[in-house]
Amino acid sequence: MKELLEHIAKALVDDPDQVEIKQVESERLIVLELRVAPEDMGKVIGKQGRIAKAVRTVVNAAAIKENKRVVVEIVQ
Repeated sequence: MKELLEHIAKALVDDPDQVEIKQVESERLIVLELRVAPEDMGKVIGKQGRIAKAVRTVVNAAAIKENKRVVVEIVQ
């Protein structure tokens, strides 16, 4: 999941070197904290959060195959 989120995030932002993902994993839940450069926050979130919602949907769809639940948090 982490690699998928990293690939998507780097494609969205202007500064892909600033993309950081921290993964916290429990038995059935994975929390992915996505950090990007401050000027790229808007590109990752999108208008009314549409891009963020789409990213979460794609990552969750991939997680279902592994019987896990993924939470994607976009943090500063």
